Amino acid sequence: MRTIVPGPCPYCNTEIEYIYQTENIPYFSDILIISAICPTCGYRYVDTQLLKNADPVRFEMQVKTCDDLNVRVIRSMTARIEIPELGVRIDPGPACEGFVTNVEGVLDRIGHAIRTAIRDGDEAEQENGRMLLEKIESIKAGEMPVNLIIQDPMGNSALVSDNAKKNDFVPDEPDPCED
Repeated sequence: MRTIVPGPCPYCNTEIEYIYQTENIPYFSDILIISAICPTCGYRYVDTQLLKNADPVRFEMQVKTCDDLNVRVIRSMTARIEIPELGVRIDPGPACEGFVTNVEGVLDRIGHAIRTAIRDGDEAEQENGRMLLEKIESIKAGEMPVNLIIQDPMGNSALVSDNAKKNDFVPDEPDPCED
């Protein structure tokens, strides 16, 4: 089902369309995808929500073949994504968007962020970025296995695959350096 609701852009107040669309994800549940784009200022909003009550979740999966790149990834605005072998941790925040993609799409998003950082980084950061991009290409070629972890305290995220393991949610440890 698709519903379009007009409303103001929160940044420039231009009238835009908020699209609410439900989708059935096999072996998972129905989800609601909420999206909006403002043609005036470029504001974008995307979120996904499960249409059921959910407990906190943690999914883990080893990505080791090219077929694993096709596994569906559902990430809500409250989820954290980690790939420890790359040193990548994507935390939720105020500008965080939810999305439905696949593992390759997650790697592409990470690659895009790295390329952006390379442009503004110093020489050491640029070299580190280039090495990470090479590792991403190795993962995509099935030459470098990695672990993909998605954790969501609201339970609105998932890795949809028989190879994904649903484990106990691990709350963030408080930072001892922060008061």
